[in-house]
Amino acid sequence: MTVVDETQGEQPSDTRGRVAELLALREQARRGPSERATQAQHAKGKLTARERIELLLDPGSFKEVEQLRRHRATGFGLEAKKPYTDGVITGWGTVEGRTVFVYAHDFRIFGGALGEAHATKIHKIMDMAISAGAPLVSLNDGAGARIQEGVSALAGYGGIFQRNTRASGVIPQISVMLGPCAGGAAYSPALTDFVFMVRETSQMFITGPDVVKAVTGEEITQNGLGGADVHAETSGVAHFAYDDEETCIAEVRYLIGMLPSNNRENPPTVPSDDPADRRGEVLLDLVPADGNRPYDMHQVIEELVDDGDYLEIHERWARNIICALARLDGQVVGIVANQPQALAGVLDIEASEKAARFVQMCDAFNIPIITLLDVPGFLPGVDQEHGGIIRHGAKLLYAYCNATVPRISLILRKAYGGAYIVMDSQSIGADLTYAWPTNEIAVMGAEGAANVIFRRQIADAEDPEAMRARMVKEYKAELMHPYYAAERGLVDDVIDPTETREVLIASLAMLRTKHADLPSRKHGNPPQ
Repeated sequence: MTVVDETQGEQPSDTRGRVAELLALREQARRGPSERATQAQHAKGKLTARERIELLLDPGSFKEVEQLRRHRATGFGLEAKKPYTDGVITGWGTVEGRTVFVYAHDFRIFGGALGEAHATKIHKIMDMAISAGAPLVSLNDGAGARIQEGVSALAGYGGIFQRNTRASGVIPQISVMLGPCAGGAAYSPALTDFVFMVRETSQMFITGPDVVKAVTGEEITQNGLGGADVHAETSGVAHFAYDDEETCIAEVRYLIGMLPSNNRENPPTVPSDDPADRRGEVLLDLVPADGNRPYDMHQVIEELVDDGDYLEIHERWARNIICALARLDGQVVGIVANQPQALAGVLDIEASEKAARFVQMCDAFNIPIITLLDVPGFLPGVDQEHGGIIRHGAKLLYAYCNATVPRISLILRKAYGGAYIVMDSQSIGADLTYAWPTNEIAVMGAEGAANVIFRRQIADAEDPEAMRARMVKEYKAELMHPYYAAERGLVDDVIDPTETREVLIASLAMLRTKHADLPSRKHGNPPQ
C-alpha cells in the first residue's frame, strides 16, 4: 500500500521503503541539478560548491544542515523549479580537528542567487556558528539577490549583514570569493575579518561595468573593475589573492590554524623545533646602521619567527607597512612592521588603515602584537592632508591605545615624530619597549631639526654648510644617541640584535597571563 504526496508522488508505506526514498532524495540533492550544469561550472575553471567544501574541511567531517530545503516562492516560473538546497549548501565540519561552520553558494542552482529560503539557511548556520563559538567560512559564488522574489531577497541580505556585525570580534569570519559578488551582496564580505579572492574567476563590485559605462561613460571589464588583483593591490578590499581555487582554499585552512575558535580562547599553540634561544647573527648585517639605506623587513621577520614561516596579510596593498601572523616558540603573534623598501617605511593613509584593522583583529582574538619600528614619520603632501591623514592616522593610534593583548615594540633604527608615538610607543601603552643600538628616537631627523633650531646661526655663519654639519652632529650627540630614550625610561632595554628572538619569546611568556580591563562603555567612537 502507498500514500500519495503532491510534491513527491507516491511514497512507500513501510520504513525500509521510506529510508530508500530518503537516500534517493539525498543523492539527488548531492548531485545537483544536472551533469550538464556541473560541466558548465567546470568549464569556467570553477569547482562545484561540494567540491570546495571537500577541499576546505577534513575528509568525511562535513555535516549538512537543511539539505532538503526548497523555496516556497511562486510566479515567474519558480513554482515549477524547486531544487533541493535552494542554491546554498550549509553545515559544519572540522579543519585540523577543530569545528568550522561553512556555507557555499551553488552557482548551478539559480546562479547561486539569494532568495528567502536560501537566506534563511545562511541565517541559521551563522546563528549556529555564533552559539557554538566556532569560525565561519563563506564560499561565495552567487549572482546576487534573486530578482523573482523581490524585496524578500533583499531582506535576506539584511539578516546576513546583521549577523556579520553581531559575530564581529566574537568568531573569525572568512569570506572566500570564488565567483561574482555584486551589489549589496558585496557588503557581507566587507564586514568579515578576511577576504580571499581567485584571479580571473572572482569579482566584487557595487555597480557592474554596464552601469559604470551608462553613468560615467567609462568602459572597463569585470576584472578591471573588481577583480582579485584590483582588490588586493588598489582598493585593499581583498587580503589575499591566488591563481586557483585549490591554493586559495588550502591557504584558508592555514589561516584558520593561526586563529582561535572564538574571542574567549587563545590561538592554538604548536610545538616548535626552532630553539627559543637561537641567535640571529645575520641581523647584524641585514639592517644597515645608516638610517638612509633601505633593507627588506621581510628578512628580519623571517629571522625572528619560528622556522622563518609567516602569513602576510594584505601583502600587496600599502606595502610600506607589513602585517603578518607568525609563531614565536609555537605561540601565534601578530607582527606590524615598517618596510624601508617601500616609501622608506613612512606611514600614510593606506598604511594607517591597514595596520589599524590588523591591530583590532589581533586584539579581538587574543593575539599578542609585536611592532617593529623603522619609521621616518608620516608622509607629507597635499594629497595626504586633503585625504585625511589626520583621521586615518588616528585610526592606528586608536587601535593600539584600545588593545589589551600583550604588546611589545622594538625600535630597529629610526622612530621619528608622531609616527613614533603612533607605532605602539611606551607612552600609549606598550607593555615592553626594546631598541637596538642603532636606534634613533627623536621629534624629527637630525638634519631637519638642526635647520629649525640653528637656522639663524647657520645663516650668519661664514661657511653655512660647515656650520650645518656641525649643528647636525651636535644635535645627534645630545638628543639622538642610542641610549637617550633608555636613560629617560622610554625604552625598557637596549638589546643585542642577535638576542632579539630570545628576548621576545621570554617577554611573551611573562605577558601570557596579562589581564587588562577597559572602562565600562557601550563601545568607543573610533575616528573614521
